Amino acid sequence: MARPSRKPGKEAAATPPAHTGADSRRLILDTAARLFKEEGWAATSLRDIAGECGIKAGSIYYHFASKDEIVAEVLRVGVQTTFDQVRQAVEALPANAPADTVLRTAIRAHLRAMFHLSDYTVANLRIFGQVPPHVRAGHAPLRSEYEAYWSQLLVRCAEVDALDPERDLKLARYFLIGAMNATLDWFHQGRLSIEDIGDELTALFLDGLRQRRRRIREHA
Repeated sequence: MARPSRKPGKEAAATPPAHTGADSRRLILDTAARLFKEEGWAATSLRDIAGECGIKAGSIYYHFASKDEIVAEVLRVGVQTTFDQVRQAVEALPANAPADTVLRTAIRAHLRAMFHLSDYTVANLRIFGQVPPHVRAGHAPLRSEYEAYWSQLLVRCAEVDALDPERDLKLARYFLIGAMNATLDWFHQGRLSIEDIGDELTALFLDGLRQRRRRIREHA
């Protein structure tokens, strides 16, 4: 049974969407993510989203109180789903898995999740700076939690000498997450798979830090 409208007015009196509640909500989110990705935050209206969904604009209010609430959920879904898939992939490894295997697994999982949810992840990256400050503030704890998880993985690598512990691991995390996210701009499935890209990125990242460590020792 559809929930009562949370917004008064003529449009709010529209009939509930024909889909089931969960299906309608997901349709709205999927459509909003795609439009935010393609058109940006400011250029996408609730009417645009409703039109692409084939529903009346007022029907959106059975699921979301405002555009801010929609974009907040789009941002959350993109990061939370990626976070969950990375964590599940890492936790599925043996407890004694080598650090480089753990990092490679995490990188592959991040890339797979990004491309599986490309509308959400691209929208997240491209409109985060455009959304209202209170939306960014509400999303900040989840982003910080995910970044902290990657910091833990890098510390784990440093502790077993998989990379130079004297390096700035916070900066390394910025580089790594930035490199992974940037693949959305250029990668197309073809000669190389997402797994291939993950393997190459892991090798470049770890080998680069190891090379740096050797150069320091050679000149000591």
